[in-house]
Amino acid sequence: MKKLLKWAGLVLGGLVGLAVLALAVVYGVSEFHMRKTYNVAAMALVVPGDSETIARGRHIAITRGCNDCHGENLAGGTVIDAPPVARLFATNLTRGEGGVAAGYQDADWERAIRHGVRPDGKPLLFMPSHEFYPLSDADASALIAYLKSLPPVDNRPGRTRIGPVGRALYLAGQMHLLPAELIDHSAPRPAAPVAGATVEYGAYLATGCVGCHGDGYSGGKIPGAPPEFPIPTNITPDRQTGIGSWTEQEFFRSLREGKRPDGSEINPFMPWKNFSQMTDEEIRAIYLYLQSLPARPFGQR
Repeated sequence: MKKLLKWAGLVLGGLVGLAVLALAVVYGVSEFHMRKTYNVAAMALVVPGDSETIARGRHIAITRGCNDCHGENLAGGTVIDAPPVARLFATNLTRGEGGVAAGYQDADWERAIRHGVRPDGKPLLFMPSHEFYPLSDADASALIAYLKSLPPVDNRPGRTRIGPVGRALYLAGQMHLLPAELIDHSAPRPAAPVAGATVEYGAYLATGCVGCHGDGYSGGKIPGAPPEFPIPTNITPDRQTGIGSWTEQEFFRSLREGKRPDGSEINPFMPWKNFSQMTDEEIRAIYLYLQSLPARPFGQR
């Protein structure tokens, strides 16, 4: 009996040791990636400060969902509080105490927005810059102009910390912890489509949908999201689980009023109120693009 207990103790000790070693590896490797420095060349954008440009920038900030994470006044706050995964705090983007705007030059804004890189070259955590990377120079400049015009708000959001589950999901390729890794920072800038009710312009606008609906737009649980987060739906033309049977009018209603074709309410987690601020041309372009996608079953990311 004593020998059996001894062997059981050795096995248990070995398993604990392996678990500790695995945890150390997960932390060490993820920390290495989080501390990597990116050398992103400064982009010389012309950032006008006129009211028309600022208004355009505000429109982009709203319809691209900046306030979903950074708050209505863009002064930051808590986004996710699930310590095993992450305690995620969005940055204060204003010039107030605790904000970053006072120390940012135009090139710093551009690198953060389109490359996910801080002024010191370190990658930003969770900032979905892979979705903002295609942003045209004109739209990027307008967004920066708007951010620079924000009234100062004093707020010091907490420090983001990534838990063991979040780090493991990141290393398994299930969580976009460092979007800077998803971008070819030395590639030529992608061509910006002409604004209009076209599939091409819809593709440009719909890049902000992939964060929840997935690269294939077919929905499914967001990797690493807390269990209380609603599961995004399929917005491909699949007629069983997607929007293949939706008319353009019904699609407009979903974004303008937050209602499905059957009249049921869309979960407010889906930021339809932001999208409701889009122009008719923008909504029509997104509808055309989504309808042009291959129909995928629900959750086929």
